[in-house]
Amino acid sequence: MRAVEPIIKFDLALSSFCLGHRFNLPIAKLSRLISHTGDGHLYLLIGLIAWALDTTTGVAFLKVGILAFIIELPVYWALKNGFRRRRPYDRSELLTSFIQPADQYSLPSGHTAAGFLMATLIASFYPQYAIAAYGWAAAVSASRIFLGVHFFTDIVIGAGLGIACAKLALMLVM
Repeated sequence: MRAVEPIIKFDLALSSFCLGHRFNLPIAKLSRLISHTGDGHLYLLIGLIAWALDTTTGVAFLKVGILAFIIELPVYWALKNGFRRRRPYDRSELLTSFIQPADQYSLPSGHTAAGFLMATLIASFYPQYAIAAYGWAAAVSASRIFLGVHFFTDIVIGAGLGIACAKLALMLVM
């Protein structure tokens, strides 16, 4: 357990820095809007638009995306319920949350996993949009920290999970 203490201290310090300044309310409002784009509804819409506008590549994009999420969701839930890491506001009374998360555990970040899964698929099928897709995924990830519901390491592990699931789905289908 002592090996992870520096990571825990770093996470708490970064969360305190992100949540403990005088601009936290305006940043939380913006973060709420950004975070909402990662709630899931946008992923299906992107897949359907790709399918409608690009019948060749779009169909493959949609198929790989569905498979990637079929892989990602059970792994995400197993990790979340296996680690049972408490959220930042549960670890310190100095930290606050600006939203009510859907579940009680923080590791890994599901919004981050889904965002980076989608960004990886977009980068693979439509490389001209890679920078925008990864930038959006990073913004969704950061918003989760600024909303007080995730630590930095939750985000890192979520990003890794999303990228790995997208790459696995690509290998299985392509």
